[in-house]
Amino acid sequence: MNKFKILISTILFLMVITGCAPVNEVNIYTSRHYDADDILYAEFTKKTGIKVNIISGSGGALMERLKSEGSNSPGDVFFTVDAGNLANFQKGGYLQSIKSQTIKNLVPKELRGENDEWVAVAKRARVIFYNPESVSDEEIKNISYEDLANSNWKNRVVIRSSSNMYNQSLVASLISNLGEANTEIWAKEFVSNFARTPQGNDRSQLMAVANGLADIAVANTYYIGIMLSGKGGEEQKIAASKLKIAFPNQENRGAHVNISGGGILKHSPNRENAEKFLEFLLSEEAQKHIVNNTFEYPVLDSIDPHPLIAEFGTFNMDKTSVSDFGKYNPSAVKLMDRAGWK
Repeated sequence: MNKFKILISTILFLMVITGCAPVNEVNIYTSRHYDADDILYAEFTKKTGIKVNIISGSGGALMERLKSEGSNSPGDVFFTVDAGNLANFQKGGYLQSIKSQTIKNLVPKELRGENDEWVAVAKRARVIFYNPESVSDEEIKNISYEDLANSNWKNRVVIRSSSNMYNQSLVASLISNLGEANTEIWAKEFVSNFARTPQGNDRSQLMAVANGLADIAVANTYYIGIMLSGKGGEEQKIAASKLKIAFPNQENRGAHVNISGGGILKHSPNRENAEKFLEFLLSEEAQKHIVNNTFEYPVLDSIDPHPLIAEFGTFNMDKTSVSDFGKYNPSAVKLMDRAGWK
C-alpha cells in the first residue's frame, strides 16, 4: 500500500511540473452571443468551483473545429440557439446521450433531442406581430400559420430569408404537422404575400411593421422584449410600443416554439462537469437570469417570463417535438427553395 501511495504521489508531482495537473473545469463551445451568459458562467464557477472556458464561434466554425480535433477535443458542452443547430451537431456525431436524471425530470420529452443528446434551457416562440392601426381585430382573430397563405395578406407580410435557421425550423414544424406536400402548397402562397424580398434580422421585420412598410411580421418573441427594454435604442423602443402579438393556432396545436439548448460533446474529458453545467442552467436561479436578460421563455414552469413579455399574455404551445426541426430540416430547406423563398 505504501508503494502504491508513493507511486500516485510521484505521478501527481510529475503532472504538476509538466503542466498536466488535473484541472477542475468545463469547456463550453458556444455560438450564443449574449453578454448576460458571461454572468451565468461566473455564477456557476462561484457555486461549484468549476472553471468555465469559453470557445465562441458560428455553428459551422465550431463543427469544423471539432472535426479537426477529433477524439482529442477538449470540448465538453455545445451551447447554442435553435433545435436545428443542435440537431446538426447530433447528425454529425458530435454529441452523446445525457445521463442526468435531474435534467430529464426537468425538461419535457418534446424539448429534448433524440436519445436525449441535447435539451432545451430556454424557449422562444416564433409568432405573428401586427400593427393594430392597419390590421383589424377580425383579421387577426384566431389566426394560424396556415392563414398566412390567404390572399387577404397579399403584399402585407415581412419575414427573414430562407437561410435563417429560425424560419427553417418553423417550416420543418409545419412539415411535421401538415405533411411535406401541404406545406409546399402553403409556402408558395405564403411567399406570394411578401411585402418585400426577405432582408434583415427579426428586429428589421418588426421595424418594418411599426413604420408602415408591412402589416404583419413573423418573428421571435424575445426580440420585442429587447426592443421594449431600450437595449436596442430609443427608436426601436418607440417602434415596439406600436406592435401587438397574435399567437397562432390557439384553436388547435398551438404556437411554434423553438429553443436555446445544450448537449454534451462526444469526447468530453469533463463529462461530469458538463452535466453539472446543464443542470445549473436549469436551476431556478439560472432560469430567472436567462428570462430577465434575454427575454426568452423559461423551461421551468415555476419561473415567470420577463414582465415585458408576460404583458402579451399566455398562449398554448405547440408540443411538436423539437427533434423534428432537425429531422425535417433538409426537406424544409429544399421546399423553401422550390417555393421561391429567397
